[in-house]
Amino acid sequence: MWSVVSAGELPARERFDWFTDLITREVMPTALSVERPADFQADAAVLDLRTVRVARFSFSPLRSRRTPALIRSGDPEQYQLGLMRRGATVLSQHRNDCSVGAGDLVFWDTSRPSDAAMPTASGPVQLTMLQLPRDVLPLRPRRIDRLLASRIPGGHGLGAVLASFLGSLEGHAGQCAPEDLPRLGSVVVDLVAACLAQNLDAEDQLPADARARALLQRIHTFVDTHLADPDLTPAAVAAGHHIAPRTLHQLFRSYGDGETVQALIRRRRLERCREDLARPELLAHPVQAIAARRGFSGPAVFSRAFRAAYGLSPTEFRALSVKEARAGRTAGRAARS
Repeated sequence: MWSVVSAGELPARERFDWFTDLITREVMPTALSVERPADFQADAAVLDLRTVRVARFSFSPLRSRRTPALIRSGDPEQYQLGLMRRGATVLSQHRNDCSVGAGDLVFWDTSRPSDAAMPTASGPVQLTMLQLPRDVLPLRPRRIDRLLASRIPGGHGLGAVLASFLGSLEGHAGQCAPEDLPRLGSVVVDLVAACLAQNLDAEDQLPADARARALLQRIHTFVDTHLADPDLTPAAVAAGHHIAPRTLHQLFRSYGDGETVQALIRRRRLERCREDLARPELLAHPVQAIAARRGFSGPAVFSRAFRAAYGLSPTEFRALSVKEARAGRTAGRAARS
């Protein structure tokens, strides 16, 4: 699903020009400059979610200036939102200035001049970027303008939920069926709108459905971060979001794709255990320790649930994962020799 390209396949002298052309075609026309073009490195990937596009970039520090002339030459008429994974940038737009570091979000408008500088001292940049048509956000443009070139913390509130969801997209969207992608795009739009509204103190402007879907995603993130708690129950989830258990269950019936709160907790615990059992560095950890780490009450309960979900016992699955990993390493060595 991700379309991946890399400057590493090109001669060094062509890499910066290649990246400049890529950004002009896929993002927007902008004037890029870099201190040492001969040392420039970049990789990019794009995921099309129909309503929005997600792009991830890794590149050497640079400066990007979007002038009125460049806007006239080409404007996708988008809002764009970036999650800094690594590195830093200083962005100026619409009389606002901000400094953004790893873990932060930043928001800009392609129809306005901007200037972004990424200091060399901060090292290579890793950025996940959303490209959103201007008409998909249910907020007044004049209100949105207040957030242009403003740092949005990605460590708490809806900023953290949005950052977590983008991380999940990077890790798992490639395994989704094509028919699932538009739904993921709708979730992205709802989360961006809710995040911006929270930072504008304008949550009452959001449609009820958008607020409900954003709350559902907050609950998913809450569950993921509390899986180790054996007392994680629907009642605890409801209390953590200051809603009644009845409201929580109604939310899942209306927007949860048929999955109950308890089923979500069980599924996420099993998925995390499955990931842990496949990790070679955790081979020394007993199966029961991994189960307890993810909140299962006992090894028998975990074993029954795991076999029901995956058709193998946890021990059998771990042995199969080790065998496949060894076969993969052997094949890799043979290919290199």
